[in-house]
Amino acid sequence: MAHRAITISPRWPGVLAGTLVLVLTLGTLAAVALRAEFATGLGVADWAAIRFTLTQAFLSALISVVLAIPVARALARRRFRGRQALITLLGAPFLLPVIVAIVGLIAVFGRNGILNNGLVWAGLEPVSIYGFHGVILAHVFFNLPLAVRFILQGWLAIPAERFRLAASLNAPIGKILEIPMLRAVVPSTFLVIFLICLTSFAVALTLGGGPKSTTVELAIYQALRFDFDLGRAAMLACIQFGLCAVAAVIAWQVTGTDAMGAGFDRTVARWDMRRPVLDYLVITLAALFLVIPLGMVVLRGLPGLSQLPSSVWAAALRSICVAVGSAMLCCTMAVSLGLWGGRVVAVIGVLPLAASGLVVGTGAFLIVYPFTSPSDVALLVTLLVNATLALPFVLRAIAPAIAAVQADFGPLGASVGLTGWGWLRIVVLPRIRRPLGFGAGLCAALSMGDLGVITLFAGQSEETLPLAMYRLMGAYRMEAAAGAAVVLLGLSLLIFWICDYWGRRC
Repeated sequence: MAHRAITISPRWPGVLAGTLVLVLTLGTLAAVALRAEFATGLGVADWAAIRFTLTQAFLSALISVVLAIPVARALARRRFRGRQALITLLGAPFLLPVIVAIVGLIAVFGRNGILNNGLVWAGLEPVSIYGFHGVILAHVFFNLPLAVRFILQGWLAIPAERFRLAASLNAPIGKILEIPMLRAVVPSTFLVIFLICLTSFAVALTLGGGPKSTTVELAIYQALRFDFDLGRAAMLACIQFGLCAVAAVIAWQVTGTDAMGAGFDRTVARWDMRRPVLDYLVITLAALFLVIPLGMVVLRGLPGLSQLPSSVWAAALRSICVAVGSAMLCCTMAVSLGLWGGRVVAVIGVLPLAASGLVVGTGAFLIVYPFTSPSDVALLVTLLVNATLALPFVLRAIAPAIAAVQADFGPLGASVGLTGWGWLRIVVLPRIRRPLGFGAGLCAALSMGDLGVITLFAGQSEETLPLAMYRLMGAYRMEAAAGAAVVLLGLSLLIFWICDYWGRRC
């Protein structure tokens, strides 16, 4: 009788998937490094882009984490109707297309937005959302909910018995329970958000862009699309990869561990429940900060649906095809790597976190440019890159489920000779259907809203919906852009729901 489940799964699919990931990360990085013109050095504008990238990422992460702590604490302390729905809503910005959220933020904080209309009515000077503070605002909008989710998990992980013991001793809960938890959770949360802000190309493209508000990724885009300076773009891409790699390694090293011990999973009873008004005020402000921009997207976008040009619907069809293809490829790679398992797979699975989409896209551009027009392979390259960049998140959802199936049913499957495709179809896929559906929906939604690689490759006839929406904004057709935002938002949520619903129907 066989005792090792891993022997019944062939390794060649995992080898192919791993090879593809290595080609799209390290391979494109090698192409970038070979073309980079390091001898010319960095100019004044390049150093300014590096400083701005690091400064905005640091401040965005810092503000997001500082604001998230009281929100997470209030959610951990209070129980109210709709609490679970609000916690679920906190995950929406991660799935939300960046360009859609920016339209919502402009509707609230833009020149003709709610805030400026109120300031003008009060006789005060209006504010501008564009530039440094606009980039920070957008990053906080996206990453505050993520920070709240991370820190809230730390609060909920403290066993109820610890609170009971602290109350019986009349000990300060904050000092002996909450502050040690924050020391373990906050550093890794800060670094994860810092890494995300380093690679947020769409935010800098739409709200930054001036000489003082240019990130490294935006400088790469400008060097390729406007100056066609391949050497400078490659050099900046190497710098961007270095920044992301350092941030990813540090985030991996400082990930905190649970030092609170185990409990009996009782419902936490809190005795430090003073000042409920302050807790509810914090929760209300955070909810309004998230809900109002999303509501404004729908409110202003519905009338703009009638002004959409026909090219937008063609772009929407391309986006759907790219999203479905990315999800299928990403899930195939994740399942293949999950069946392979081991440390090598763990390393391959995190490589895309250090590879910015613009860096991978720059490398792919340098590879295909001598042989064909980049626009001819725009959708194919976008599909491949989107699948690769979503792989760490999908693999994180699928790999534990596959490992559990291998451990529970592997020996039995091997004993009856169930191997290869039969083992995958009969045993593995039915038992990982739920995380597989979630992972497919996540990848498809992220791909639907991507405004990264496609900007380097696409011409007018290859544009996806986010790119078409960005071009409408650039042409100051804000009503049509708002209508496109509603279409993009609806399609992104719909495709995620379809995939997730398929996974839950088991």
